[in-house]
Amino acid sequence: MTVGGHIAVLANPFAGKGRGRAAAATAIAGLRARGAEVRSYEGGSAADTAALAARALEEAPTALVVVGGDGTLSGILELLLLAETPVVLVPAGTGNDLARALRLPRDDAAAAAALALTGTARVIDVGEVRSGGRSRPFLTVAALGFDAKVSDRTNRLRWPHGALRYYLALAIELVRLRPMDFTIRIDGEDATHAPGTLVAVGNTESYGGGMPVCVGALPDDGLLDVVHVAPLTRLRLVRLFPLLLRGRHDRRPEVTHRRGREVRVSAPGLTVYADGERVGSGDCEIVSRAGALRIMVPDERGLAGDEGGRG
Repeated sequence: MTVGGHIAVLANPFAGKGRGRAAAATAIAGLRARGAEVRSYEGGSAADTAALAARALEEAPTALVVVGGDGTLSGILELLLLAETPVVLVPAGTGNDLARALRLPRDDAAAAAALALTGTARVIDVGEVRSGGRSRPFLTVAALGFDAKVSDRTNRLRWPHGALRYYLALAIELVRLRPMDFTIRIDGEDATHAPGTLVAVGNTESYGGGMPVCVGALPDDGLLDVVHVAPLTRLRLVRLFPLLLRGRHDRRPEVTHRRGREVRVSAPGLTVYADGERVGSGDCEIVSRAGALRIMVPDERGLAGDEGGRG
């Protein structure tokens, strides 16, 4: 339990299409109702949020509550990895895949924030993408290939808005579908020429709001799950999606699933997305930083009556 001192609440008001602001207000009210001293910070941009995170950490809070999505937390991850302050995530994004992996409350901002007082610390791994002379940490899944191209296309489209923009991007990339000429090397083994549709490298199971592309991936085993999908026709790719949504794609012969601590991937035209953000392109190295982040999660004793399995 985190006691004494003050709790810092850092909010991205634009997360989840504006849900961040309401979630932050609920989180702050809930903490104050429990008698906690709260200092709040609200960022207007990614750079602003990072600067406020640094300021909040300098004031030595007993916990840093981050209200936002996976991208919000990922954007300040480098700062968090240098601090000893435990992190509390109040999920307010569109995907919230880290919250799923850690079984955090996803529809109750007050309950999620209360983990600063009632939760238990869990030490989890952090992935790191190294590309083009830069490195970027991530928490959930790094996408390389078709899925990354869809994300990239979605970000570049200015119309339409909302989910329709994603579906339009998906349709465009389906029309443009071509196998990628991947070369993959895991843990120092010989490099393998592996043409395919996509490669996903997961610190956790899911991306895109609950698609379990890396079935069984654990955020604290020191390993990355590497999923490779062989070249597919448009029709076969469309047929694979329902299986992906249910986590049953691992049974397909065109899907291979391995684990390792270090993965090197290259391909012409390669784009890398992680935690919903573009983090690299071209040749990349992805490594696991084992036990790098301390985050508050529900006390397992309080979950004894819950159903088993992942949230």
